[in-house]
Amino acid sequence: MSKKEQFVAAIQKSYLTDKPVIRLGSAILEAEIIGEARVNLPLRMMNRHGLVAGATGSGKTRTLQVLAEQLSMAGVPVFMSDIKGDLSGIAQPGKSNAALEERSQVLGTTFSPTGYPVELYSLSGQKGAQMRATILEFGPILLSKIFELNDTQSGVLAILFKYADDKDLPMVDLNDLKKVLNYLSEGPGAAEIRSDYGSISTSTAGTILRKIVALEQQGVGTIFGEKSFDITDLISRVDGQGVISLLNISDVQDKPALFSTFMLSMLAELYSKLPEAGDLDKPKLVFFLDEAHLLFKDAPKAFLDQIEQVVRLIRSKGVGIFFCTQMAQDVPVTVLSQLGNRIQHVLRAFTPQDADALKQTVKTYPKSDFYSIDRVLTTLGIGQALITVLNEKGIPTEVAATHLLPPTSIMGPMVQADYDNHVQQSDLYQKYKDPVDPESAYEMLTKRMEAHAKVEAEANEEVVEAKKEKEEKSVFSDALNSPLAKQIGREVVRGVFGMLFGKSTRSRTTTRKTGGGLFGF
Repeated sequence: MSKKEQFVAAIQKSYLTDKPVIRLGSAILEAEIIGEARVNLPLRMMNRHGLVAGATGSGKTRTLQVLAEQLSMAGVPVFMSDIKGDLSGIAQPGKSNAALEERSQVLGTTFSPTGYPVELYSLSGQKGAQMRATILEFGPILLSKIFELNDTQSGVLAILFKYADDKDLPMVDLNDLKKVLNYLSEGPGAAEIRSDYGSISTSTAGTILRKIVALEQQGVGTIFGEKSFDITDLISRVDGQGVISLLNISDVQDKPALFSTFMLSMLAELYSKLPEAGDLDKPKLVFFLDEAHLLFKDAPKAFLDQIEQVVRLIRSKGVGIFFCTQMAQDVPVTVLSQLGNRIQHVLRAFTPQDADALKQTVKTYPKSDFYSIDRVLTTLGIGQALITVLNEKGIPTEVAATHLLPPTSIMGPMVQADYDNHVQQSDLYQKYKDPVDPESAYEMLTKRMEAHAKVEAEANEEVVEAKKEKEEKSVFSDALNSPLAKQIGREVVRGVFGMLFGKSTRSRTTTRKTGGGLFGF
């Protein structure tokens, strides 16, 4: 048996199955694309998570598009972050050309232009249906990541959440968060929390407040509030096809901590709301996180622990997660170890750091009898990738350099007029368009502070009245005890006694002339 025959046999043994699959492409051996050596990803293994990695311009985005298209066709809803806003073309059929026809022919398929059901979302509300979450849904750990707080500041934020939870104070938006912070740092709550929660320094409170205000000034404070996004809206189908939900973050891409953390909050909510599903024939939802390195950059340990927990446990809820980034090393080892499906596009080794990254990536792949992994990773063409996935039994497949299928929808954004029309016609856009302002911590604490101020004012009035009365008594007493008052008193007494003993007016006059006392003694 020739090497090629051995290779085809190994690939078919690893990847062929009679169960539903996602067709990725065909394997390459010694620069030859072998159509019959089909590389597939079992549909039921999509909830074992995965990684799509590779250098800029290697075709990662189009790989995500191919995965999303086939998942949709299989009835599996998809959520994807659209970093540059160029994935919206999935909603419209692609246009055939010579290159696409040739690629399809080599892979043994027919290029069939197809559009897919798409929902467009936005964090600002300007590029699609508004996605919001309440402050309480985010929690202190994720908010600390957004605000880039240190450990001390994060601890104070945790106190705010604990107090709000204990006192049934709904924190919905940033106004609520600011009000709770003010109430507990400078308001009546400062003394209240000292024994049970600890005191909050004015300097720490001021730092957190400045972070909140800075986010508001950037115009993205609207992501916090009601109506909060119902995560189950992502799990929908149209005519049996899974809906592809695209979060367009082109208008907030300069705030990576914001959108990456928001997506993690969505995953956490999916985990908390979805029931246990066990092993399904196909996932309920597949979640793609593009530019995943932004999620982990400068992340504190508590944040990383939360990611690891979500990734480890959400599989049992029927949700698969695929991270998309440049290098596998962008993903923490504890998370990377849980990604059973690997699609690695070309890597560049221009610098010593690149060379080290290449060596580390090679070590993460199973041993191959047909490839020198390090050489293949640096010589793959655009639209090609080194692949190993989990087969139906959960065993890693043979490593295969793969010529990938092309997308069947438009590889680029919709024209602006079509995009705007698509958004306006969406029922979900209408559902989330207008914010709701319920009674929450801001209103409740405002009333409490007003009542406290009124009590203080009344108490102050009583103190002032008491002080005034005391002062008046003190003035009267001082007046009575003054030398002048005593002198007047003596003279009055003398006058009274003079009248009692019958002194005449004449004698009093005589007294004045001789310089005696005023009352004649």
